[in-house]
Amino acid sequence: MFQFDTIAAISTALGEGAIGIVRLSGEEAVTIAEKLVDLMGKKTISTVDSHTINYGHVIDRKAGTVVDEVMVSVMRAPRTFTREDVIEINCHGGIVAVNRILELALEQGARLAEPGEFTKRAFLNGRIDLSQAEAVMDLVRAKSDRAMDLAMGQLEGKLSNKIRELRQEMLTALAQIEVTIDYPEYDEAEEMTLEVVAQTAESLKKKITRLLQQSKQGKILREGIETAIVGRPNVGKSSLLNVLLQEDKAIVTDIAGTTRDTIEETITINGIPLKLIDTAGIRETTDIVEQIGVERSQKAIDQSDLVLLLLNQSETLTEQDQELLERTRHKKRIIILNKTDLPRVLDQKQLDSFLNETDHLIQTSMLTQMGIEALEQAISELFMSGQVQERDVTYLSNARHINLLKEANKALDDVLAGVEMSVGIDLIQIDLTRCWDLLGEITGDAAPDELLTQLFSQFCLGK
Repeated sequence: MFQFDTIAAISTALGEGAIGIVRLSGEEAVTIAEKLVDLMGKKTISTVDSHTINYGHVIDRKAGTVVDEVMVSVMRAPRTFTREDVIEINCHGGIVAVNRILELALEQGARLAEPGEFTKRAFLNGRIDLSQAEAVMDLVRAKSDRAMDLAMGQLEGKLSNKIRELRQEMLTALAQIEVTIDYPEYDEAEEMTLEVVAQTAESLKKKITRLLQQSKQGKILREGIETAIVGRPNVGKSSLLNVLLQEDKAIVTDIAGTTRDTIEETITINGIPLKLIDTAGIRETTDIVEQIGVERSQKAIDQSDLVLLLLNQSETLTEQDQELLERTRHKKRIIILNKTDLPRVLDQKQLDSFLNETDHLIQTSMLTQMGIEALEQAISELFMSGQVQERDVTYLSNARHINLLKEANKALDDVLAGVEMSVGIDLIQIDLTRCWDLLGEITGDAAPDELLTQLFSQFCLGK
């Protein structure tokens, strides 16, 4: 186990709250805590049992005053998150109290933790691997139950186990290559080795490809779907946003141009997070402010994963409607025929000429909220195709993991190409070893120090 100095940080969000936590980790954590906290009776921090929570008071020894009434969790190594001695001082959640306790801990010899340093120590001390460490932050940032399940699966080692299975499969081929290189006089051995390597590379490619095929669903669950709500003025865009959010977030009037800028909100539909962008009505206008809003709306369309295009079915298609249908033709989109509570005027044949086979057509009324459930189901089917229900599947969601697997697949292509051309076994070994190293970067078994520094710097303080 690595030996580090003792670190301290506030592990709860700053602000008013019921509880604040100051966490210490390291060889001197218990000693420092004992200087800060007086427990009731004859007990001291160093004498209480591990994994207990104890009542006491934090004392400012210099001033001789009580800082706060606290509960202190004492956890001895190695059965802790960092595999070091860990102390958590649970105090009242005001900003002043937690900051003062942290200051006292630093005065007694602790060092202020760097972002993600607690999790980094857990990784360096072998408590978790790198993919599990990244899952900790994914868990903190999860925007839906499904995203939380995804992060928990990775934290529990689902992805790590898959990667280690792949690397273990490589060992047979790599060992066979080593034997062949050590005994080059046997031509038959090289032929057998090439056959083993080819079989292994084909098997690995199938498994990696399957993981990559699932990465799209994983990324959606983790990051959400960028969803632009578009349409000409007064077709019901802001009303749709309010209905989906179940609150009056956007101003709704009969006056065209009421929404003059994009409004962004996040919701969850059938376990899938959506980043909704209510755009300004796209039309020609001389209003400078509205022009800026229209430009932002057009940008939102270009950057979106999904377009919800609203049309007023109680009116004929306007030139603006037709321009939007053309502009979004190559995007994933759902065409929403709104205002079904009014008599239908829109010509279906004319609309059909602008539709793709992949388009979903939903009829809605924002007034009666008719069609909203059908819209939510269409979004789920369009992106997840029912796969979101497969809780036992290892979904990839991390862009770093996905890129490394793609590079590993390319290395396997090079292996197979080398076998096909009967190149030297030592050259094939280079490509197979490269694949081995790339997979090792996912779990941290072959990760450079620069990568570790970059990854953990993205964590919050106290985590």
